[in-house]
Amino acid sequence: MRILNTFIAALLVQAGLAAPVLAEGKSIIVLDASGSMWGQIDGRPKLEIAREALGSVLSGLDPAAEIGLMAYGHREKGSCDDIELVVPPAPGTAQAITDAANAMKFLGKTPLTEAVRRAASELKSTEEKATVILITDGIETCEADPCALGTELEASGVDFTAHVVGFGLTEEEGKAVACLAENTGGKYIQAKDAGGLVEALKTTVAVVEPEPVPEPEPTPMVLDKNFDPVIVLAEGQSEPADKIVDDAYVTLRLVLPDGALSEETITVYGRQTELVPPGTYRMFTELNDAKAEQEVTITADALAQPVANLNAGVLNLKLYAFEGGDIASDAFWEVRGPEEVSESGYGQALHVFPAGEYSFLASLGAAKVEETLTFEAGKQIDKDVIIGTGLAVVDATYAEGVKVEGGDHFVEIFGAAKDIDGNRKSLGYTYGAGASFDLPAGDYVAVVTLGAAKAEVPFTVKVGERTEITAPLNAGVAAFTTQADEFIEVLAAKPDINGDRASFGYGYGPAWQTTLPAGDYVVKASKDDKQSETPLTVKAGERSEMALTLP
Repeated sequence: MRILNTFIAALLVQAGLAAPVLAEGKSIIVLDASGSMWGQIDGRPKLEIAREALGSVLSGLDPAAEIGLMAYGHREKGSCDDIELVVPPAPGTAQAITDAANAMKFLGKTPLTEAVRRAASELKSTEEKATVILITDGIETCEADPCALGTELEASGVDFTAHVVGFGLTEEEGKAVACLAENTGGKYIQAKDAGGLVEALKTTVAVVEPEPVPEPEPTPMVLDKNFDPVIVLAEGQSEPADKIVDDAYVTLRLVLPDGALSEETITVYGRQTELVPPGTYRMFTELNDAKAEQEVTITADALAQPVANLNAGVLNLKLYAFEGGDIASDAFWEVRGPEEVSESGYGQALHVFPAGEYSFLASLGAAKVEETLTFEAGKQIDKDVIIGTGLAVVDATYAEGVKVEGGDHFVEIFGAAKDIDGNRKSLGYTYGAGASFDLPAGDYVAVVTLGAAKAEVPFTVKVGERTEITAPLNAGVAAFTTQADEFIEVLAAKPDINGDRASFGYGYGPAWQTTLPAGDYVVKASKDDKQSETPLTVKAGERSEMALTLP
């Protein structure tokens, strides 16, 4: 066959060769069709560059040249057995190889060692020289050793040579596969871009003289940015203000030849523009709860400005406890609507909702406002909600001038009115000094409990006003010590009409204390079969300490 015997010196230097390493005898091209070939060089997928390079070089192939194509990773993901002789070596196969590469999917792993082994086995039947040309953009991923295979093939005695074209490999990755070529007397050629790949293939495949196929010029990216999505809330409107659209984001997923969507995504936020590789994409737009989906084609030489119509409205919400007050940062809001939309927050909101009817709730403490909101595409609802509350702050005293500090006492607020059974409705509770409650205007009762002491204080709340409530417990603190873990119980000093003494609390030694209303008591200590009773008088605002002993 006639082959290209000379190359421009500069191209050989670029390829790292002293002389051409052309295919002799029968040849098989082993093509990496793994998923990594979707990676990009100069803004173009490597698989696209590889297809173009193969077509360009094979178009100048001598019709008498016997060449075939083997591929791996082209039929399924995650398989190390996905290897196929797609075109057996024979004369006149250039177009068949080109067509097969153009139709091939790029999906799986990189079993390059086993693929070369099978190609070598396919070529063993000939007595002529045989050549395998491996084109790969990755290293072995199926737990095999390409270096060991090269040594094995060289030792087999068959006149066989493997050349390896590393497409876009790093220097370190190149070392991991170069040994396969070197151990069979072949060459490793590093191709960093489209031009490098074409020259590498020319160097290893038999090509008709006198002219090599000219290297295809890559399409230049004319624009710095070629993607600028336009987001609107209604058809025909301009984009909303920055403070609204800045929360939007657009996701692009490439539409693959089989119609599926690439797993890789490109995301653009707000008014951001982007340089996107040319292709047809599925575009997903989201702004808060509003969404849109469409197909868009992006080129290198034109600015794509697809319009995403979200068909949505805006809620501009502020919550106030009372007229003229500041925004109530602890006031809660919630919006629920169709398609299981549910959003909530505190104080204020600037939020986009799809057009439709929604339920709205605003609450602060025991007060709440409920209504229905209807959002129209392209319109904003400016809503200031006056919830209408006052603030009740509850403290307690043991006695006049002796305030209860800390967080041990329980504070609960009830409505003043009783139901038919004589019960009041609880409107909230908490613990500790300075307990505060947001309440609608009305009459209430504050109930404070600490130990056995309890006080009820009626009060009235007015919108926008602070009401201070002091609950007088008229109580003192009784502290007890024992020698060990004796049971301690405080009983009424006098029995009731049935002869029983009411219990005011109990605990265990060696130390226990409780709060008791002012008055007389009996303190009972017991352990095993021993017990004692000691009289106790509690005074409001005072602390009583008592050491208890058993007989």
